[in-house]
Amino acid sequence: MPVKKIALLSSMLALALIFSYVESLIPFYFGVPGMKLGLANLLVVILLYLDCARDALVVNLARILLVGILFGNGYGILYGVFGGIFSFAVMFLMKKTGRFSVLGVSAAGGVSHNLGQLLVASLTVSNYRIAYYAPLLIICGCVTGCLLGFVCLEVLKRLTVKG
Repeated sequence: MPVKKIALLSSMLALALIFSYVESLIPFYFGVPGMKLGLANLLVVILLYLDCARDALVVNLARILLVGILFGNGYGILYGVFGGIFSFAVMFLMKKTGRFSVLGVSAAGGVSHNLGQLLVASLTVSNYRIAYYAPLLIICGCVTGCLLGFVCLEVLKRLTVKG
């Protein structure tokens, strides 16, 4: 692996860890336990649009595992991995079609991440009433996904990567 790529990916992972930590310090509450802005997903979307899909997935999973080990617990890792893989798959497929904007892809990622975690939560607590949170999670995922998509779009406009 080229040194420039190692530097890029390690920088993205470090930023994702910092974003996750900073996000844990922000008292941001949507009315749903565990709901977050998803700032670290900004880096996943950026890597996805830099045509580094495999790297985006690796950075995302590494961040989820490291944040879970450093600041969370096993359930946090479980929710994060499932939500992260599900949202990545949705974003990857949507981007691949070429029919969706960065905002649309990011919003779909936010929604699918929330719904993936909701599915895991309903299975782990064996209570399907938790599905009542779905409408709120869809709205919140869409709003935060659009916000992050807008930031991602602005970053991508200014980013120059020289091979």
